[in-house]
Amino acid sequence: MSNAPIFSNHGCRLNAYETAAMTELAEAAGVQNAIVVNTCAVTAEAVRKARQDIRKLRRAHPDARLIVTGCAAQTEPATFSAMEEVDMVIGNTEKMKPETWAAMAPDFTGTTEPVQVDDIMSVTETAGHLIDGFGTRSRAYVQVQNGCDHRCTFCIIPFGRGNSRSVPAGVVVDQIKRLVNRGFAEIVLTGVDLTSWGADLPATPRLGDLVLRILKLIPDLPRLRISSIDSIEVDPALMQAIATEPRLMPHLHLSLQHGDNLILKRMKRRHSRDDAIAFAEEARKLRPDMTFGADIIAGFPTETEESFANSLALVKDCHLTWLHVFPYSPRPGTPAARMPQVRGPEIKDRAARLRAAGDAAVQAHLTAQIGQTHHILMESPRMGRTAQFAEVHFDTDQLESHIVTATIKAAEGALLRA
Repeated sequence: MSNAPIFSNHGCRLNAYETAAMTELAEAAGVQNAIVVNTCAVTAEAVRKARQDIRKLRRAHPDARLIVTGCAAQTEPATFSAMEEVDMVIGNTEKMKPETWAAMAPDFTGTTEPVQVDDIMSVTETAGHLIDGFGTRSRAYVQVQNGCDHRCTFCIIPFGRGNSRSVPAGVVVDQIKRLVNRGFAEIVLTGVDLTSWGADLPATPRLGDLVLRILKLIPDLPRLRISSIDSIEVDPALMQAIATEPRLMPHLHLSLQHGDNLILKRMKRRHSRDDAIAFAEEARKLRPDMTFGADIIAGFPTETEESFANSLALVKDCHLTWLHVFPYSPRPGTPAARMPQVRGPEIKDRAARLRAAGDAAVQAHLTAQIGQTHHILMESPRMGRTAQFAEVHFDTDQLESHIVTATIKAAEGALLRA
């Protein structure tokens, strides 16, 4: 292998953002001959895949130092430190510190502990300002929040990410200004629990306040996009932005998780089925071209065929288009893992039916775009995305990172042609 460290990323967009930041930290420190696996803990399957990746990377690079970090390393440090392939385990806080990487440099003369995982719940700041420009050459992701104060019964993530903490608005605005000056046409705000942004800041601003501030103070930002949100926490200022700000993209990914009220209570979610439907209706009323993605879990403990049918119906009731379907798998240490479990074959079948409903919704949305004119942000010379995030392919080269206006002429599979 070359001397430059190799990074293997698992899981969410935030993990990918932090992998990019770690790459810069490691390079600045002069780290060499190292492999870093940034793990995900969202499901037991995610942890299994991380262990599989570690074994594969060790076989390919037997002489490298192998470092494991990320949410699974934070929640299960003993699991990874016990693997013979692993040399070092570092937590989610430690991975963002320059001194952690400096201690791995060839000229470092001190000693380093093989396991460096502190109490994530004691962390009060997030390091969202460490890196500018993660993403494509046209779209950049900006971390504005980390952690989560909620305790959904299926979720291990708060124990991997800690409590909710926000990047101050001034820091966010300055970072986005730099990105716009570098030519990025779209900014995506990201976080673990994005709609909790501001609760820990002076005067407790809300996410809508941040959105309006960004759009006011950066008039030359062409597009602003929001990643996954909890619809029950959406504030009036964000609804105002949806209604009045054309530069805020009409695409929201909703953390719904289920469509049945009893299951939502057992999940310890804060919304009801009617809350989700009411939010979707109001958002579409304010912005008729709004599209929704959603996270939905299939096979949560105690889920019956009747309660699953409520999730399936939610696809139409909320006009969902882009589904992320998660077959439930128990996470040790979570309350849901102790509840009566649904049989594996039933979980698999229900997840497949949800995905089929999602595929049908995507096809209906794409077909409806034929003949419509869209403003498309080009990610490569022949591929871009609409404001609703549909992928569009062109037959001729376009200017990369530019927003082009084109009429959709066909829908092919999961993409559009213009």
